[in-house]
Amino acid sequence: MEHVKNVIKKILDMNGVTHVTQNVFNKILKIGRGNDSIDEFIRDTQLSAVCREKVLEWIPYDRFHDIEYIAKGGFSKVYKANWIDGYIDKWDNENQNWERLNSDDIVALKSLNNSKNITSEFFNEIASHHKIVGNHNYINNSIVRLYGITQDPETKNYMMVLEYAEDGSLRNYLDKSYDTLSWENKFSVLCFIAIGLTKIHDKELIHRDLHIGNILYNLDYACITDMGLCKPADYNTLENKRVYGVLPYIAPEILRGQNYTKASDIYSFGIIIYEVISGLPPYHDVNHDENLAIKICEGFRPRFNIKQIKEAEEIIKNSSVSSILSTSLALSYETHSKAIYTKSLQINISQLNMNGQSNQSSKSKGGVYCWLRKEWNDVK
Repeated sequence: MEHVKNVIKKILDMNGVTHVTQNVFNKILKIGRGNDSIDEFIRDTQLSAVCREKVLEWIPYDRFHDIEYIAKGGFSKVYKANWIDGYIDKWDNENQNWERLNSDDIVALKSLNNSKNITSEFFNEIASHHKIVGNHNYINNSIVRLYGITQDPETKNYMMVLEYAEDGSLRNYLDKSYDTLSWENKFSVLCFIAIGLTKIHDKELIHRDLHIGNILYNLDYACITDMGLCKPADYNTLENKRVYGVLPYIAPEILRGQNYTKASDIYSFGIIIYEVISGLPPYHDVNHDENLAIKICEGFRPRFNIKQIKEAEEIIKNSSVSSILSTSLALSYETHSKAIYTKSLQINISQLNMNGQSNQSSKSKGGVYCWLRKEWNDVK
């Protein structure tokens, strides 16, 4: 603890603070919550923070009100709630306390299943979030913000306190607003996702579960969320020969039993590009089963609408994207009863019959970029 105090003193000295009381230490660190691992993690984030986005804190559960269940994922439940205090902005030396913003604002509470014993999965997700966040707004706007950690007093499960996206997932936003989206809006959304994915890869991490349900839309920007399966680039993920995720976004080499790479994330991003441009969920009119997995490995991909591709081409030819008028393209589709866009699908890759199938991979020239280029050339 003396080492911790010395570090804090040096930080405060640089900001003109000469007298430091025990009360100041307690408020800065805000530790002692009954779990040494969480205390240490929060302490480390506060001591090493170079911007407010890097500061995490322990938030007592009674600082939230109007808690409302939103959705259930494969490994978690998500709620929304009002946070009485608001998030940390900076240290106020005069009042010797944190200065905060957005009091009583709505946040998301993500409860990881069976996390009361602090699973490695829980720490992996919060550590990945914290590692990716930078000190530039354009980066932070492309990754959903993590404010801190709390604990449900009833279930004892630990919960991540996250930025809340009023518009929900990007898929929900497209369903509601696609007809009024300009091409400039679509390209802006894709740029935010590309920035976020680049930041993840720059930290030598792989998302491993990138799909449009894990992209949130909030205040005119898109941000990547759900780092639960995020792992280092050299992590071996296929020991049990099962693939977890949303089938339409899984790269063909992963379905064949190869390890996840940055290229497999980029393949998933390519499918999202298709979805944002066309407005349609990928493979929305077919059953999401092992037959589709085999067809994807054979090179089967979603098809673009010719009119949409032509209009995108005109924008690229034009020197000013902002001068292009908003194009209204009526979005109408029916989803197959067995088209699954949740984490509930698990594929046993050892049972897929890949004998004699092509070896197409998103890591090769036959991957997602050539597929997009072919789709483009086919309609010229």
